[in-house]
Amino acid sequence: MDPESHVSTDLNLEGTKNHLLKPFPADGNASTKICNHNKKTTDKSDGNFNITHDPKIGSTDMDCDHMETDLADHSVNEMNSPNGQKPLKPCMSDCRSCGVPTGESLNLSLNESCCVNLTQDMEMLSPDSQTCRDSTEGTCGGVKTHGAASPTSGPKTPEKPDARAKGQGGKQCDVAAVESSAPQTNCLATSITNQQENTWMTSPKSDLIDGRRNRLWLGTPVDELRRMPKCRHPLPHLKVSPSHCVMVRTDLLREGEVPVPYPSKYRDAWDDVFVKMPCSDKNLFPVETEDGNTVQSRWDLICAALESECKSSLDIRDGILRYSAAHAKRWDFTALNVLCTDALELSEVQQLFEVLLPSMVQLALSAPRLCTQPIPLLKQRMNHSITMSQEQIASLLANAFFCTFPRRNYRKAEYANYPEINFYRLFEGSSPQKIEKLKTLLCYFRTVTESKPTGLVTFTRQSLTNFPKWESSRTLLSRLHITCEGTIEDQGYGMLQVDFANRLVGGGVTGQGLVQEEIRFLINAELIASRLFTEALDHNECLIITGTEQYSKYSGYAESYKWKKSHKDDRPRDEWKRRCTEIVALDALKYRHFLEQFQPDKITRELNKAYCGFFRPGMSSQYLSAVATGNWGCGAFGGDTRLKALLQIMAASESGRDVAYFTFGDAELMRDVSDLHTFLTDRAVTVGKLFRELKQFFNVVCKNCSGPRPDVSLYGFLYERLTMDPEPTDTENTDMTPGPPTN
Repeated sequence: MDPESHVSTDLNLEGTKNHLLKPFPADGNASTKICNHNKKTTDKSDGNFNITHDPKIGSTDMDCDHMETDLADHSVNEMNSPNGQKPLKPCMSDCRSCGVPTGESLNLSLNESCCVNLTQDMEMLSPDSQTCRDSTEGTCGGVKTHGAASPTSGPKTPEKPDARAKGQGGKQCDVAAVESSAPQTNCLATSITNQQENTWMTSPKSDLIDGRRNRLWLGTPVDELRRMPKCRHPLPHLKVSPSHCVMVRTDLLREGEVPVPYPSKYRDAWDDVFVKMPCSDKNLFPVETEDGNTVQSRWDLICAALESECKSSLDIRDGILRYSAAHAKRWDFTALNVLCTDALELSEVQQLFEVLLPSMVQLALSAPRLCTQPIPLLKQRMNHSITMSQEQIASLLANAFFCTFPRRNYRKAEYANYPEINFYRLFEGSSPQKIEKLKTLLCYFRTVTESKPTGLVTFTRQSLTNFPKWESSRTLLSRLHITCEGTIEDQGYGMLQVDFANRLVGGGVTGQGLVQEEIRFLINAELIASRLFTEALDHNECLIITGTEQYSKYSGYAESYKWKKSHKDDRPRDEWKRRCTEIVALDALKYRHFLEQFQPDKITRELNKAYCGFFRPGMSSQYLSAVATGNWGCGAFGGDTRLKALLQIMAASESGRDVAYFTFGDAELMRDVSDLHTFLTDRAVTVGKLFRELKQFFNVVCKNCSGPRPDVSLYGFLYERLTMDPEPTDTENTDMTPGPPTN
């Protein structure tokens, strides 16, 4: 995303490392999990590391074979953590005694102590992937034994951990309120002898671990999760209401026919309640005449400029600047020129100027005929919906391409709290990413001009004032399917799909940004229309978009993004003629310091934000599809993937939804989250109990740490706490259904 537009990106091209703990087999005893999770902190302060390859390990043992081709070109030795995290090593005298490989880097984790090494372009990858060092001379000095035993010796009752065990060196953490007076140690609360480690590695359980490492998914089979349209509640008749603007004739909706605009004649509005349209009579342009200065209709000037003959990118530039003269010295059309002169074949250029651009011009100039009703602004604190036809959206986006929307080109103007809509920044510069963006959008325009779309799309701003009392919730955790392969848009079809959004929805889609949100807005281009009327999201708000189509296939991510080809969306439609694709834009907090996110108020904010996106008032859980999500708010936003996964599962559980979680190639994260979810559900841990333990983690660990990161891993802490001091479960008061929101 472009920093000039105050849009922050979730992309971080730095390396990935993991301060958190290794996964364990779901059937392992709790003390073994605790022991092994807690033994892997480090006393090293060096942030550089290399990932090495054991020649004994074959490539067929990779967790995600299908990722190899896409990621091979970008596989590099990663030197710095996206969140400034120090690399960790196993706390044992000799890694080789536990089978830790050395040598060249591998893409994915093959061994208990191997890290995941993926492309730097993958913003959604965990910033906390486990690492293994060539040099492993360090030992776990000064640690307590908490009863950890090898599988052959039987489980012992562990003691409570020393939660202030020393991990990495570093500056005093910004959130620390209390300085620990206790001596710091290098490992968390456990010591295992080499003999015990060797016994563990040669036990039958190691075979189970090896088998799990070849798994591409864990948890509930994805086919058992609810999807639209199968789980859909019958929709009421589509009609206008005080909270729902419908811009088509609902009585004339027919399968396969283009919806008819409503009303039949254009109605103008020029105020702070509705979108200021380029075809408004009040959209005036100052001109100089012989009689002195005067004004004329800017729409007339737009029509004359766009209807002029266009044979090159320079003609496009000159046409746009005729009605945007004030920006002539500021706007740059280099990317558009590179597209037309270098990026396209001669036949494609001819098609562009002879067929596509004239069709786009006609689509843009049809706005008074198609968008006849004033479009309301979806302002903060509103609960309001807009349903419009795909053809109406296409006309709006054609106007955005030609930069015709008034009052939207200045950052400090009346629309300063709205995203940019005009495409002028998309034409700037000469980066290859801009060219690929333009190819993707031109693919959309080619599709909708060759054959008029016949569906509808609904944009809903949801603002909640009542939220669950998280600390006292008795809701049990819902089902989880977690996978290291696939994408939200493909394998998450029919589910509620999460857009890792900026508070200005769409992020840098019309600028520099090209990560998860921007890519989704490009391939489902109708999402871009939301930027025209959606004010910045507040902490208790989300934007829900139902019915958009996917028009393009792509490869890569961020700098490696490439448009591949057009895509024909065959998702079924609902009774309102909308594709059964529901996307929710959720903006996570951005953290300057890693420890901030563990503060109870920050945890509550993220829970409330996710709950706002997942909750549907008055809707039974049997009619709610699963949530398809992933590493929301991680990467450059500084979020911890393991914390964010827990928070989304908690919010989904409270709203009555299951979760399909996509780790985007991070097999280690998949195993960690799945193991903890199994651990929690086996013990009937409620959302409220888990929330209280997260608060304890902040109070016991984060407040007393001496570095920029927790000295104890979150998951290790939860294993220890919930095994040592389990809270009695009131089975009569636990519930899998969502509780009502409370004040």
